[in-house]
Amino acid sequence: MLAQNIKKLRKQHDLSQEELAKKAGVTYSTLIKLESGANKNPTIKTIQQIAAALEVTLDELTRT
Repeated sequence: MLAQNIKKLRKQHDLSQEELAKKAGVTYSTLIKLESGANKNPTIKTIQQIAAALEVTLDELTRT
């Protein structure tokens, strides 16, 4: 669900994967792995950074 939420919110903000990665301060490859579901255990810091970049709470980002 996290992967789908990140992708949906990124598209709602009209951001490319590269743009979101830069805005969140994470590597492009990290974001790709998260969106594809390849990384199923990201650090809390990474999730916090992505949530902040997407202007949502951790709860909203991780909601199932």
